[in-house]
Amino acid sequence: MSFQSWLLWPENVGLSLLVLVVLAMAFLYAARRPMHELIRSLGQALGGPLRLGARWLFATADEMTRRNKAVLLAHGRQEVGARIEREFERLGALVERDLQGYPTLQRKLLDEITRIEEDYKKCGEVPPPPPDWVEAVAAIANVKSGGGEVVLKVLDEIKRSIGSIHDKAIGEYRRSYEERHKILEGFMPFWRSVDKNIAQVDKSIAGLQASAATVDAHMERYEQINKGTDKAEQALTVSAFTQFAIAALVMMVAAGGAFINYKLIALPMSEMVGAGDYITASLRTSEVAALVIIFVEASMGLFLLEAMRITHLFPRIANLNDAMRRRMVWIALALLVTLAGVEAALALMRDMLIADKQALLQSLATVQAAPTEGWVGRIPTAGQMLLGFILPFALAFIAIPLESLIHSSRTVGGVFLAAAVRALAFALRLAGNIAKHACKVAIRLYDVAIVLPLLAERLVRGARHRHAGKRGPKAANDVDIDVERTHA
Repeated sequence: MSFQSWLLWPENVGLSLLVLVVLAMAFLYAARRPMHELIRSLGQALGGPLRLGARWLFATADEMTRRNKAVLLAHGRQEVGARIEREFERLGALVERDLQGYPTLQRKLLDEITRIEEDYKKCGEVPPPPPDWVEAVAAIANVKSGGGEVVLKVLDEIKRSIGSIHDKAIGEYRRSYEERHKILEGFMPFWRSVDKNIAQVDKSIAGLQASAATVDAHMERYEQINKGTDKAEQALTVSAFTQFAIAALVMMVAAGGAFINYKLIALPMSEMVGAGDYITASLRTSEVAALVIIFVEASMGLFLLEAMRITHLFPRIANLNDAMRRRMVWIALALLVTLAGVEAALALMRDMLIADKQALLQSLATVQAAPTEGWVGRIPTAGQMLLGFILPFALAFIAIPLESLIHSSRTVGGVFLAAAVRALAFALRLAGNIAKHACKVAIRLYDVAIVLPLLAERLVRGARHRHAGKRGPKAANDVDIDVERTHA
């Protein structure tokens, strides 16, 4: 339809537009109440489900947070409980090893200390004092020598006797001191033994104190986990994120090792299963066979660590009796060693294939390179064989970071999923509020479109109100009721 068909008077466009605008305002003014209700209904129809969905998502996020907390605390309780059990086992072994002979050691120390005390008392014994006649001799020595020959002879005799007695006393003193020195010298082994035993006891006590402090720390953490404190939850969450990052990094390193392993055995596997055999248009059978060998090696390593109870991914394996677990350990180890030997042989075969290809290319070339002979030329072959034998055992330990990654991904995934649900709930609530306020804006825009009839209505109501005020309060009240009804 053309624009001219809407005009009442095509020759007078302005008048036609004015009449149309007046008619549209009259129609919109007449439909003001149902249009307002329609806009409000649309706002409720849009905003109500959005706010309801946001409320449900917030409740779901809270429930997920509670479940994640319960799982996190349960896993932390189990891990800390296992650590406490190991610490108690270590503490019991330490007590049994170091302190089970403590009564014997105590008796030995007491005997040695008693002997040392007795010897020390012997060392304290001094020779008897000189006899009383020594004072008499000292008095005689003060006698002057000018008394005659008799006095001189007596004095000479006394001197000779005193000299012999002095030599004898000196000898006894020396022998006494030599005996005490020998006793003191005999102290040394006992002192060393006492010092060694006391140092051993001190070391054992220090070890017990360190183990007891570690057990106390684990017990305090266990109590916090049982209470479900925010500190314990935060510590477990940070630990889970750390384990997830470390396990992911180790898995990436293991993936690099698996890729190198794949490159070692892919070429010789093509000679074994056929280079022209394809499973799909771009996937060779030799490549799948190489991947299968790598996965089997990783599985054997996983079963080996499970049977040794290093990892706990399969509870059924952990619940086996000791004899069956030992059999499983030997079987998995034998298969792993066999696969490692097969990979070493494939690595040797790969080197031989590459050497044959190079020899063929050199034979076709115009200038032939001199072949490398001797032990230097065998170094790459030995390196490939050693790498092919070691990589399966390195891949066997992938079960440890895999278990850590699985356990920590539950917490990490739960945290990110709860955050995503909360973000979606916030977006829905924001959309609901936008829809609600958009309806209010639409109502105001609708009233702006019919502003002239609304102004006329306001003027009429003001005049009626003033006229009713002159007639009396009852009439004014009736006018207010009519105005309220009109607004409603």
